[in-house]
Amino acid sequence: MGSSSTLRLKRDSHRLRLLFCDNLSIARGKYLPLSGSSSGSSRFCRTTFGVHYDKDLLNAPGAMMKEGLPDMEARYEGSEVRPGWERNTSVVVGDLFDHHDNPLDLCGRGALKRAVRAWNEFGLDPVIGIELECFAFTHNENGRIIPYPTPGAVVYGTGAFADPLRFTEAIWDKACELGFKLEMLTAEYDAPQFEFTLGCDSAVNAVDDIFLFRLMAREIALEFGVLLSFLPKPMAAAGGSGMHVNLSFRTDDGTNALGDRNGTEPEEINDLAKGCLAGFMRHHKGLAGLVAPTANSYARLQPASLSGYWQNWGGDHRGVTARVSSETGAKARLEHRMADCSANPYIAVAAVLQAARLGVSGSYKLQPAETGDCFDKVDAKSGVAPNLAKAMDDLERDTELANAVGRGLVDNLLFMKRKEFQKTRDLEGEELRDFYIHFI
Repeated sequence: MGSSSTLRLKRDSHRLRLLFCDNLSIARGKYLPLSGSSSGSSRFCRTTFGVHYDKDLLNAPGAMMKEGLPDMEARYEGSEVRPGWERNTSVVVGDLFDHHDNPLDLCGRGALKRAVRAWNEFGLDPVIGIELECFAFTHNENGRIIPYPTPGAVVYGTGAFADPLRFTEAIWDKACELGFKLEMLTAEYDAPQFEFTLGCDSAVNAVDDIFLFRLMAREIALEFGVLLSFLPKPMAAAGGSGMHVNLSFRTDDGTNALGDRNGTEPEEINDLAKGCLAGFMRHHKGLAGLVAPTANSYARLQPASLSGYWQNWGGDHRGVTARVSSETGAKARLEHRMADCSANPYIAVAAVLQAARLGVSGSYKLQPAETGDCFDKVDAKSGVAPNLAKAMDDLERDTELANAVGRGLVDNLLFMKRKEFQKTRDLEGEELRDFYIHFI
């Protein structure tokens, strides 16, 4: 076969992986022929938003299961197509539209874009950076899921003792090759736990990166026989895994709107930061249902767990939910520590941004900063709900936040998560973990 034929064969075999993230944080998509056009689309069944982890098909609000299971369309711009990690495959994240050509109100990416536009009305562009934590598992000779053996692993561990198979090295190499802004990789406190930190970017770009990076990391790990799980609490005897959302705001002239301060004390932060923090505090309970939306989330969200349980904020303090970074100037930021990777990251970041915006636009009064150690002493009087069902009740009561994020999306989530609570209420330990582990 001549060289021109070989090139044509390679081009003809090239494909596109079109993806979207559903409200259970499952990556859904199709492989399509790669087109050189400026945009593209493909149709999916809208009732995907009524399909649960166990493939139970439910008549969830907005899913239209009993209204003919109509189409929705995932659309993408050619400029957003990017190299993928599979052979001869590019990848892109689509925006969802209904069968009447309107943006689909169930779409998490659409909710994030609405949140960004709401901040743009203040002359500010949200900038997001996300930290991901996860645990690694393998299978024993009987096929049972067991923790990945990491002899000698320690917090801030690197090298072969933290990762004998070096699957994280393969993830790092591929991330760099594909242009992900991977800033840090380390072993976490509980072995075999790892943390990946991606650099800050405009909100939609940052969350696209997180969604794709998480999927890529899991698929590369699987090639090594490692099941990488971003569940919030996959090991009962170990700590939890979070998805910390760092946010700042870029002004029209490119400066950081949170940067004009000298420290982390209440009198040292500006009114924008105070408004955001007040929004986090006012909507603390409602946020939980959007950023920590599985039964397993509430095993992580406990007092004295450094997880975002308490309705509190502070300076450089890992025990609080909303932390003011000690960095100033261009690197100044707020960190919201409640979310975990069982959340659709688009919904989670949209919820954090909307809660912050409501605090600013509503001129909420900010409570005093936390002075306790958050282990034996805490000023905060309340925390999040004790389980998923009560978290959904809190979300339903917080109509201001729900309406800001998107009523249709929230109603769908409330229904699906209440069904999830019923499905999981008698599960615990490894049974609860295994209900989710192949998806999250």
